[in-house]
Parts: sequence; C-alpha cells; structure tokens
Amino acid sequence: MDSTIWNAVLSLLVAILGWVLREKSAELQRITILLNKTREELAKEYVTKVEVHADINRVLDRLDRLESKIDRLMESQHAIN
Repeated sequence: MDSTIWNAVLSLLVAILGWVLREKSAELQRITILLNKTREELAKEYVTKVEVHADINRVLDRLDRLESKIDRLMESQHAIN
C-alpha cells in the first residue's frame, strides 16, 4: 500500500514536471520567433554606416560649395569698396 501511494505521488510529480517543461519549451520557441521578427524589423528601419557616410559626404560637399560662393561674394564686395 505504501509503495502504491509513493508511485502515485512520483507519477504526479513527473507529469507536472513534464507539463511545465513543455510549456516552457513552447514559450521559448515563441520568444525566439518574436526576436527574429524584431531583428528583421530593425534592419528595415535603420541605415548602414556606408549610407550615413555617403549622406554626410554629400552635405559636406554642398557646404564646401556654399563656402566658396560666400568667399567669392566677400571678395567681390571687398574689391568694390
């Protein structure tokens, strides 16, 4: 009689442990899928270093041209005075 109760308790504990492990495994799989989707979304929204450098170089080139125009304007104003 004593071993029957002990076997029932152990069987119940193993069943509960199996259920918990199955639930945790399913949750881990769900979180892994969400993490992968998040990584894909981040790649769509952010730029690479190469793109940033190309855009900054375009802005700097434009500023250099503007600076040379201002210098020419200042020289022409200085020559008139």
